Amino acid sequence: MVHADFLIEHATTLVTCAGPAPRRGAAQREIGALPDATVASFQGRIVFAGPADDAKRAVTATPDATRLEARGCTVLPGFVDPHTHVVYGGDRRDELRRRLAGATYAEIAAAGGGIVSTVRATREASEDTLAASMKTRLDEMLRQGTTTCEAKSGYGLTPESELKMLRVIARVAREHPMEISPTFLGAHEIPVEYRSRREEYVRQVIDEMIPAVKAEGLAEWCDVFCETGVFTPEESRRILEAGAAAGLRPRIHADELAASGGARVAAEVGARSADHVLFVDEQVAGAMAKAGVVATLLPIASFYLKLGRFAPARLFIESGVPVALATDINPGGGLSASMPFAIALGCFAMNLTLEEAIVAATINAAYAIDRHDRVGSLEAGKQLDAVLIEGDPIDLIRIGAKTIRTVVKKGRVVHSV
Repeated sequence: MVHADFLIEHATTLVTCAGPAPRRGAAQREIGALPDATVASFQGRIVFAGPADDAKRAVTATPDATRLEARGCTVLPGFVDPHTHVVYGGDRRDELRRRLAGATYAEIAAAGGGIVSTVRATREASEDTLAASMKTRLDEMLRQGTTTCEAKSGYGLTPESELKMLRVIARVAREHPMEISPTFLGAHEIPVEYRSRREEYVRQVIDEMIPAVKAEGLAEWCDVFCETGVFTPEESRRILEAGAAAGLRPRIHADELAASGGARVAAEVGARSADHVLFVDEQVAGAMAKAGVVATLLPIASFYLKLGRFAPARLFIESGVPVALATDINPGGGLSASMPFAIALGCFAMNLTLEEAIVAATINAAYAIDRHDRVGSLEAGKQLDAVLIEGDPIDLIRIGAKTIRTVVKKGRVVHSV
């Protein structure tokens, strides 16, 4: 017998996603669905996940245990969002109106909008202001079932402002239920003041920013926006290798607006994840598979940026590349904090099966930020991070419906309706 102080009992369907990570190919459809099941935890760690009848014999509830009745519900692992820009200053909804009127991402950026606009606002914002707005966005993510996320800097583009953003991420991570994996993204854009001397900025990222981030222990990852007109493959490689030498593991924005070569760089430097990857062919997908790079796909960004195409999810699945999903929440193109929306677009815009999309939003997403040892699945020894939805698993894609009933983080209810 094991003791439990938190039980979710008699779930009509328990989606465990249990087993090794990452999932690739046919294994990406393995969600481990169990009928009439119970999951129980003690002090935030799962001690049992299996048939409800077995739980009666295997689990003893403590006198003060919380018990959630889940008949008629599906219980899934808490969603993991492995690509967000959740901390920033300012507001760019005016750009959305321009985009709806036909302006392209490149045209908006050329007119002083886009990332540059957010950089100005973020540099001006205080740490308190940034922390307050970040918490508001994390609250919204939590209501949508996200219990773990990645969070990037990248809207400061000076040593002081980048460190300010990362300090905000560290502060909020201590104060908010959301579990956060921090990423240094000083190479998000060439700041306006360095446009005529870009090599100086690359050197500043490598020689000043990365050592400062390392000294304060503010990030786990180093990211680069490798894109035509932003950072070249060679610049990206230099920055990622410098980050790796400082203990910041590589990940990369790659091949979003054109075939930039970023996904190939990801394979060459052993990045954990290449993100966006809309313009990737069979050869590059094969290199990613061989190197063990996760394809983190961001269909919400493709949707709101009106890019006219989505990442080739089926190519990645067929090539043996693990696929993860993320929201890309940001002020310009990631206008939804909803992982269920990302799942729905994954299915209907990128031809993933529901099972593949669920794995992409849970255990594979956890692997993409190296959290798979404790989140992303419901199995003994891991944290009890869970989402209870009304109805069957397919009800996840009923966007706008009040599907999510309860969200649990570390064996504690953090949202309920």
